[in-house]
Amino acid sequence: MLFEEIRNNIASLGKEIAASGFNLGTWGNISARIDDDHFAITPSGIAYETITAEDIIVIDLAGNIIKGNKKPSIELPLHSAIYKAKKNIKAIIHTHSVCCTAFAIARKPIPAVCEDMIQIVGGQVEVAEYFLPGSNELALSAITALKGKTACILANHGLLTAADTLDEAYKISQIVEKSAQAVIYANSMGGAIELSQSDVDFMRDFYLNQYGQK
Repeated sequence: MLFEEIRNNIASLGKEIAASGFNLGTWGNISARIDDDHFAITPSGIAYETITAEDIIVIDLAGNIIKGNKKPSIELPLHSAIYKAKKNIKAIIHTHSVCCTAFAIARKPIPAVCEDMIQIVGGQVEVAEYFLPGSNELALSAITALKGKTACILANHGLLTAADTLDEAYKISQIVEKSAQAVIYANSMGGAIELSQSDVDFMRDFYLNQYGQK
C-alpha cells in the first residue's frame, strides 16, 4: 500500500509542478524513497499533465524495476546515488524553473541573501559541475554540491532539491526560484548584499529547531 500511496503522491505533485511552470513538457523528474532499498521515480518522456500513478516506476537501489512498465527517467542514476549517499533524504525534485535555470546556464551560485532561502537551504545554493544528463559523474557532482544543503544548481541544466518529504522538497524549489528571481532584480539595482556566515548559521539552526509549531 505504501508503494501505491507514494506513486499517487508523485503523480499528483507532477501535475502541480507542471501547472506552476517549473517544468515544461516532459522535462524534470521527481522521486520519493519508499524504504531503505526502494524508491519511486517519474517515467521518461511522459508529460506531467497526463501522468498517472501507474506511470510511476518503483525501483530498487540496484536499478531493478519492481513495479511499473515504463522506462524510468534518464536521471535515475542521479536519484539513486543521492539516496545511497544520504540516508536522511526521502524525496528529490529536479525542476527547470526559469530563474534557477538562468543561474545554471551562467554557472553562478544563488547567494545567501534571502532569509527564507537561507533557512530552508542552509546557505547559498552551490553549482554542481557540468556533466551530461544521466551520467554517474553528474550524480557525484550533485552530491558534492548538496553537502550540508537541501538544494543545488545543476550547471547548464536546472535546480535539484532534496528533503525528507515531497512537500518539503517542492517548497524548497519554490523558495529557491523566488530567491533567484529576487537576486536577478537586486543585481539590476546595484547588487544583492550577502549575509554573514554567522547569520546564516543562526537562521538555519532556527529553522531546524525552533521554526513553526515545534
